[in-house]
Amino acid sequence: MRMNILKLLPAIILNAGLCAAAETEPAFTAQPVTSLKAADMPYDAGEGILVTWDVMPHDEYAAVYVVELSSVSAAGPWVKAKEVLSNKGFTSELGLPFWALRKTDKVRAVAVQPLDIFPAESAEEKKKVSEAEYFVRVRCTNGRQVADSAVVTGRARSDWFAMPRLNNLVFTLVFCGIVLWFISHARKKDLFLRRIPGLDAVEDAIGRATEMGRPIYFLTGRLDIDSISTIAASLILGEIAKRIAQYDTQLKVPHTYAMTMAVCQEITKQAYSEAGRPDAYREDINFFITEDQFAYTAAVNGMMVREKPAACFYMGYYYAESLLLTEVGASVGAIQIAGSDSEHQLPFFFITCDYTLIGEELYAAGAYLSRNPVLVGTLRGQDVGKAFVMLSIFFGVALATLGILIRRDSWVETMLQIFKSY
Repeated sequence: MRMNILKLLPAIILNAGLCAAAETEPAFTAQPVTSLKAADMPYDAGEGILVTWDVMPHDEYAAVYVVELSSVSAAGPWVKAKEVLSNKGFTSELGLPFWALRKTDKVRAVAVQPLDIFPAESAEEKKKVSEAEYFVRVRCTNGRQVADSAVVTGRARSDWFAMPRLNNLVFTLVFCGIVLWFISHARKKDLFLRRIPGLDAVEDAIGRATEMGRPIYFLTGRLDIDSISTIAASLILGEIAKRIAQYDTQLKVPHTYAMTMAVCQEITKQAYSEAGRPDAYREDINFFITEDQFAYTAAVNGMMVREKPAACFYMGYYYAESLLLTEVGASVGAIQIAGSDSEHQLPFFFITCDYTLIGEELYAAGAYLSRNPVLVGTLRGQDVGKAFVMLSIFFGVALATLGILIRRDSWVETMLQIFKSY
């Protein structure tokens, strides 16, 4: 046994020497990259420089490319901007969709951000750093050898059109076209709208208040007029005010924001005029209480207890005051109709109100009550748009799953890019 080991010892030593020589000698000779270019990173806000060069013969080995920038001269000093391995740095890694940049495996592309290399504090300094012209070179190394490329210059600039967002523009134009078509269609004939029981009960609530001689309270929520839910509540107020004006019933709208009160005053005044009862309009229909949440709640509850309204409408966005308000309304025997997109308050409206509009029913209420062709057509167009989104998600998931199963990753990437927001 010992003799066999002694006989193999020279071969072991020789193999070890060859392995050591292989480790010390590089697998390839580092060569400078060719066709180096530094241009503006396309479709950005003028913050990036795109550095490209040809794929090199030694890329199959463990080559390392170091992109360096200089803001002074072609002689330096140089600052390391980015380091990529020879199996990285292709155009597909830039994150741009296929319609914005042609993918190729013959050119390497690396995006660098001067602001990441040369920090700036003020906005003026950042603009100066972004718009400056830079000297660019690429160093190729194999661990022992270094080959520098020729020096080129590049400058970032702001682009006026973001091509990656072209899909969003197309979807927006298609959606706008659908809405306009339905508006035109609604002017010619009535479009079907799903029955909403809470809105059908509006007439009954107003009629009951008229018979009992009690006021009607309408609340627009806890957000200001810049909220979409408050805007929807204001539209509903206008339609309900028209019906109240015809019955000559007392309407009260307490507000928690002055701007919302001013808007609702104009809406209510217009509603009374359209109903043919401008003389019945009073400036004190809309009145301001306070912006404080629970002070507003306490004031409204006190008025409810004293005046005992026959109907209460809670439209808009609400917080913890929802249950406090509706419990008092229920205790005085009022018919209560609520509508909110505040999902964490909807359960309280369910148990204390007679009818509740859920989520988007609040936005549809204005069109449902007024039957205005513009509102009805917009509502129908939105429904078609939502159906399109749901179908797109379904078929997109199906095609992406199929692409993975049959190993067609390009299908998956294409589907994701079409419906992605860049």
